[in-house]
Amino acid sequence: MAPAPRWLLRRPKGDAPTRLFCLPYSGVGASMYHRWPRLIGPAEVCLIQLPGRENRLREPHYGTYEQLAGPLAEALLPYLDRPFGFFGHCGGALPGFAAALHLVREGMPAPDRLFMSSQVAPHDGPFGRFLGMTDAELAVELAELTRAMGGNPHPDLIDMSLGVLRADVAANRGYQLDKPVRLPSAVHAIGWDADREIRPGQMGGWEEYAEPGRFHPTVLPGEHYAFLNAPEALVEVLADGMRQALAETGGAHGSLTDA
Repeated sequence: MAPAPRWLLRRPKGDAPTRLFCLPYSGVGASMYHRWPRLIGPAEVCLIQLPGRENRLREPHYGTYEQLAGPLAEALLPYLDRPFGFFGHCGGALPGFAAALHLVREGMPAPDRLFMSSQVAPHDGPFGRFLGMTDAELAVELAELTRAMGGNPHPDLIDMSLGVLRADVAANRGYQLDKPVRLPSAVHAIGWDADREIRPGQMGGWEEYAEPGRFHPTVLPGEHYAFLNAPEALVEVLADGMRQALAETGGAHGSLTDA
């Protein structure tokens, strides 16, 4: 097994039956998942660390999702030797999708599961009130997120994180597909019944990215930041999906087709 790359907060273990790679929310790093368990069902939770934050603070921002996808996929490749999935919430969902798309197009192992939480499908975006916010408004949202993660929104830390958040929002604003593409992955669209950012009904476009019978919409109780606490309902969805991935034949990876 390769040494822990800078793209992962910690080196994956060799004995996990499956792996679930989790991408961070806009403006923050992998430590946002500190309340999550290290195992969910048969899956080891592997935390992706993007450049420009936490232990990669001195590195430049990745730019666009397309520019991110290739280096991220290459870094993860040594760990894609068993069934795996991507999880991302809101601004963390589309980078995971872009990486999955790159893996498929380059003939690399494709994720068996995509868990897209609180985000519209790529051809329905860009969407969200964050996209039109001023720096002052983004700073308020960043402080709210910091408190939701259990931290203290010190002004200096908010100022430091604001540039990353602004760049993440710009990447989201610049990402849109002209039309859907079907992936071999099962796609789980996870909405939250009290979410004021993305309503569950706005996520139906994800169905066009999955083969028939491979789309799984779910609405869970909670508001936009509820996922930070790894609520039992979310853990069950992730665990069941990864158990299904493990049960499927040989982790075969299909090909990309237009929807």
